[in-house]
Amino acid sequence: MNTKKIVITGGPGTGKSSIINELISRDYTCFEEVSRQVTLEARQNGVEQLFLTEPLLFSELLLKARTQQYIDTTTTKKEIVFLDRGLPDVLAYMDYAKSDYPQHFTDVCNTHSYDKVFVLAPWQEIFVSDSERYENFDQAVEIHHSLLDTYQRFGYELIDVPFDSIANRATFILDHLKL
Repeated sequence: MNTKKIVITGGPGTGKSSIINELISRDYTCFEEVSRQVTLEARQNGVEQLFLTEPLLFSELLLKARTQQYIDTTTTKKEIVFLDRGLPDVLAYMDYAKSDYPQHFTDVCNTHSYDKVFVLAPWQEIFVSDSERYENFDQAVEIHHSLLDTYQRFGYELIDVPFDSIANRATFILDHLKL
């Protein structure tokens, strides 16, 4: 079976994880965001914000984890899976931070493609900073533009998810996929 890989992306605090959780509650297979796990593991090793102190190492760890998620989608026996962020997100954040990255970052994005990409725009009313999310709203807007640029650079047609309730946003995505 050729599993369809659907990415839900957007800057920090746009509702991605809430939509993923809603899709899980509707019995869809979803791969959750890995950056919080990488951040928490770094904190256990005494590094408060790995992306800020060692952006390349943080991004290498994310790239590895997201590549594994991509591979894991191919072993599911599901028609469709949802991913909270995709591989191009790693490059978008590096571009946002104006950090260089090795060629293999681009290569992995070229060799691992997604079927659809849904984008959540920055939404001031729901944006909240927390211990893993250090960005403010203005930075979230900049990251959003970097995400758009990066996904478009890899040839993706981006589908904007409208501001609405979590349930309605999930339904919008499913309706767009005709599920």
